[in-house]
Amino acid sequence: MTGEKLPPAPLPIGEVLASLAMVDAPHPAALPLEKLARECQIEFTRRGGPGGQHRNKVETAVVITHQPTGLAGQASETRSQDHNREEAYQRLRIELATGLRTRREPTAPISPLWEKFRKGRAVQINPGHPDFPALLAEALDLLLACELEYPLAAEKLALSTTQLVRLLQLAPEAHRLVSQLRVAAGKRPLK
Repeated sequence: MTGEKLPPAPLPIGEVLASLAMVDAPHPAALPLEKLARECQIEFTRRGGPGGQHRNKVETAVVITHQPTGLAGQASETRSQDHNREEAYQRLRIELATGLRTRREPTAPISPLWEKFRKGRAVQINPGHPDFPALLAEALDLLLACELEYPLAAEKLALSTTQLVRLLQLAPEAHRLVSQLRVAAGKRPLK
């Protein structure tokens, strides 16, 4: 037994959840674009990417930083500054949805926005949809309020457990975060 490392002891769920960055409601990922924009700094830069020899003659790359948290979204895939700005805001909102938590009681009702996209025991939304980050944030907040127990959170969201997992898989960073939190709390990671 000498020289063998034992795996770290799991942390109590309260400690795991206390390690997350908390914000007051409403969640920044759910803010209307105009309100979110007032909390952000936009920077236009030059980046490599598609477009050939004329690609770097204009500043089409966009980096948007949420001032209160320091989280950022960026895009430089197209030569259109407007399109890159839209994509950077979407990426910022997903970062906010994944990186910040709002306090929520497990018994709180789900939002009207959630009801809008729920069809039976499934939620139907494309990860590129502007409302996706708000739904992701709500699902993560509820999952954490339910101490990372998928069946309980899925029941509260009126989804099947599989549908909740599939929603998180649409945002790989959210899926990875929940798996890491579950391991830290001594639970099985997601597949």
